Amino acid sequence: MSVAVRFAPSPTGLLHVGNVRLALVNWLFARKAGGTFLLRLDDTDEERSKPEYAEGIERDLIWLGLTWDRFARESDRYGRYDEEAAALKASGRLYPCYETPEELNLKRASLVSQGRPPIYDRAALRLSDADRARLESEGRTPHWRFKLEHTPVEWTDLVRGPVHFEGSALSDPVLIREDGRPLYTLTSVVDDADLAITHVIRGEDHVANTAVQIQIFQAVGGAVPVFAHLPLLTDATGQGLSKRLGSLSVASLREEEGIEPMALASLLAKLGTSDAIEPRLTLDELVAEFDIAKVSRATPKFDPEELLRLNARILHLLPFERVAGELAALGLDDADAAFWEAVRPNLSRVAEARDWWAVTHAPVAPVADDPVFLAEAAALLPEEPWDLSTWGTWTGAVKARTGRKGKDLFLPLRRALTGRDHGPELKNLLPLIGRTRAQKRLAGETA
Repeated sequence: MSVAVRFAPSPTGLLHVGNVRLALVNWLFARKAGGTFLLRLDDTDEERSKPEYAEGIERDLIWLGLTWDRFARESDRYGRYDEEAAALKASGRLYPCYETPEELNLKRASLVSQGRPPIYDRAALRLSDADRARLESEGRTPHWRFKLEHTPVEWTDLVRGPVHFEGSALSDPVLIREDGRPLYTLTSVVDDADLAITHVIRGEDHVANTAVQIQIFQAVGGAVPVFAHLPLLTDATGQGLSKRLGSLSVASLREEEGIEPMALASLLAKLGTSDAIEPRLTLDELVAEFDIAKVSRATPKFDPEELLRLNARILHLLPFERVAGELAALGLDDADAAFWEAVRPNLSRVAEARDWWAVTHAPVAPVADDPVFLAEAAALLPEEPWDLSTWGTWTGAVKARTGRKGKDLFLPLRRALTGRDHGPELKNLLPLIGRTRAQKRLAGETA
């Protein structure tokens, strides 16, 4: 069996880290098995689905490197849903119901008040042809429910293990709305069957849906996939995430927080698993380490601070070639490997490189609070060309001349040369600053 998985977001808001975690797990599962990854837009909610959200989904996945092998859009497949709905009606598995939302709410409230589960009572099945004609003459348009078999539904979940539902404890789901449009419970099954999806990996909020959909797969003659239901990601406080609220959206992490794609992927691939969270520079590394059996049933929490720390660790490992485009986008077109290697140990985000570019290539107001010592140091500056050994040679000479050492030697030089108390190693920065700027800054001049 060739493995085929799908990521099926609704384009009704911004993708958040919980959504993308599911996309990543599906993608890693497919790549580890040598299978295919389908991106399917579940866009039958026409009121809330927006083209800009669909474009955002594709942009986020491409940014993360989660390229898809196949693409589908539910709004292109209404004909197939109509065909399957007609077949289910003909077989008696899809039946018309005429209750209004208010009537259904009253029924549910009554059952709950009695301590009973809010399961639909199948009153519509007891209507006669005359009853249905009368209701329709009153202007009522039916919605359509799927008639479940009251038999056990069981499957072995790749995360949860053996799962069992009693069919009699499930409520017949609505598959077709009053306006004739199909709902997710039907469209997802028809898509998965038609597109030969072998494994459905999704959030644990779909466990009850799976019990229902297994019967729908059987009713439409589709092969039942293998299921895996992952615990839902929460934020650091334990609150759930929401596309509509923009909670921890991928777009904001990329555009506002300056997060690297592999930092996010490295975190999400291991969050909620038995593996340690470590920086990885390529998706191939994550594929090699992936095993869905490592996913725990415990609720994983997403901590933005942990992501930022991991982002810094990723940057400290990235070669210049991997960030050259980002540096150019910041206006640092002349930045080279020497500059990047000098400053990357002190960065949490690539955007912070602009500050150190200014230190090495733009005028800096020095902190020259020890002018006598700085003048002695300036007199000992070696001639260019400078390299990584220049700092050690120069400070050795200054130490021998002045007798200073440790903080008393290095901090005044750093404050004069960079205007700061902390930063990258000066042996790396000094050749970038150059002798002319260094001499002026040691003299207290802005240069």
